[in-house]
Amino acid sequence: MPITPVVSGLFLTPGAGSGRNHPNLVALEERLAPLPVERMDFPYTKAGKPFPDRAPILVGAVHDGVAAMATDRGVDPARLVLGGRSMGGRMCSLAVAGGLPAAGLVLVSYPLHPPKKPENLRVDHFGGLDVPCLFVSGDRDEFGSPAEFDAHLSTIPGPVTVVRLAGKRHDLKGVEDQVCDAVQEWLVSL
Repeated sequence: MPITPVVSGLFLTPGAGSGRNHPNLVALEERLAPLPVERMDFPYTKAGKPFPDRAPILVGAVHDGVAAMATDRGVDPARLVLGGRSMGGRMCSLAVAGGLPAAGLVLVSYPLHPPKKPENLRVDHFGGLDVPCLFVSGDRDEFGSPAEFDAHLSTIPGPVTVVRLAGKRHDLKGVEDQVCDAVQEWLVSL
């Protein structure tokens, strides 16, 4: 399926405990070829640090990564779809809510809240997401239940698509094809 000309590429970021070679991210790059896909490591990972930097540093790294991809690949940065897994997707969503232009957001296993801490919601910026958003999560994700997502996604002004993978937790192990199917179908629809 050809990807719509609205999209110039896909910029992907990893979760807090993984890097650019996470199986979901690699599978997306392989599936979406020849669409330009960039998988980024955050600076703390490159430096060998065990824990992520604070959000402003991570969001700054997203800005830098998007600019580098646009330059290196010769693509329009405003036509890139941004996203990734868990924390990485969240940082991309914060960057877009803060004004970074994008054609959309792909949020795989978005961490709505820390496990067992549903009061610590990560939704304050949702009102600034005026681009199409795809959320792909397991229906047993300990970072946000389907009911919790349903209670907050309506605050996003852009069009929202939700794909829930039955019986899957936050790691989405073994369902790379289903994640790729969801992202590919959504990209074609833009």
